[in-house]
Amino acid sequence: MNRENQLPAEWTPDEDPLLSAGRFIARQWAELPPEHLTAAMKAMEPELRRGNRERMARMKLQDIADARAHEERQQQRQHRQHAAELTVGAVVALAMLAGGVYVAPESWWLSTLLCGPSLLALAKVFILRRSDPDDMKAVAGAARTSTNAAGQAGSQQPPVV
Repeated sequence: MNRENQLPAEWTPDEDPLLSAGRFIARQWAELPPEHLTAAMKAMEPELRRGNRERMARMKLQDIADARAHEERQQQRQHRQHAAELTVGAVVALAMLAGGVYVAPESWWLSTLLCGPSLLALAKVFILRRSDPDDMKAVAGAARTSTNAAGQAGSQQPPVV
């Protein structure tokens, strides 16, 4: 019978080579007295124990290798995240500096907000990944000072020429 298109599960027990070999061995052991089987099992026990120890050692080494691979993937992810945060921090800092320089001729007070302590505080958040309450106090103080100065400058009348 052609077995090329059939799976082993579809074979009948008589056609399966593993089952046939197993039956053949079982028939041979059935012809021997039980003492022979007991002696053979006792002789096989050290080999089975040795094989089990080898499998356990291989599994332990595989677990260690898997743990190392996982740790490496974690470190790579953290590195990519840190690199992305550095890039975002640099882009934000450059944008704030460029904006401060751009608006300086018309609104010097806005320029001091963009290029002052707020720039340093945002760079610290993005690059160092931390923010201190003193940073926010400095930003608030600079904003208050700038807006007060802008309000005083706006209330004065420009000189008449």
